[in-house]
Amino acid sequence: MRHPDDSPGEQRPFVVGVTGGIGSGKSALTGILEDSGIVVVDADLVARDVVAIGSKALHSIESRHGRDILNEDGSLNRPALRKIVFADPTERKWLEDLTHPLIRSQIHEELAKARSPYVVLSSPLLLEGDQKTMVDHVVVVDVPEQLQLERTMRRDSNDEALVRSIMKAQLDRETRLAAAGTVVDNSGSLQDLAAQAEQVHQRLLQLAGADG
Repeated sequence: MRHPDDSPGEQRPFVVGVTGGIGSGKSALTGILEDSGIVVVDADLVARDVVAIGSKALHSIESRHGRDILNEDGSLNRPALRKIVFADPTERKWLEDLTHPLIRSQIHEELAKARSPYVVLSSPLLLEGDQKTMVDHVVVVDVPEQLQLERTMRRDSNDEALVRSIMKAQLDRETRLAAAGTVVDNSGSLQDLAAQAEQVHQRLLQLAGADG
């Protein structure tokens, strides 16, 4: 399948997008796939890279919000910025306009150089924007919304109001499921997830082979 970003004659890998709401367990699934030898490009890690110390994006964020938006070591205070952007849609849009083109460019570079039977793009925003045009197959990690809330509060030590605001800003569960080529139910144990992950891995290997 050819995508808009592909250069003529470029051999691109079969790209699997893995997404899900906050607290759904995307990282647990992609970690298992990575252990099976699959390259995983994590959009959250890329998003951290583009605002690393010394980056132009971080300088722009500091210019807009002041020195208080930084930690003592000069790195971005992500929890502080998260509270700002999820409380003010204008600030959220400004940040997205700044960082999303940078994130997309780096993701494309990392996908293009990946060497494994297929490559995973793990992204919480896969279906919200144009990242979905970069993938051949969508895997949605799904959990009930109440479980999402409980897991995220426990994992990140965030209060309920903040977690709910983040969930509200993401696609609703029904829309994600409607876009899925494969659904992974992560409402059970890690052992349950591992068993499903192996089945999904075998299916993706077949799909990648068919694409080639």
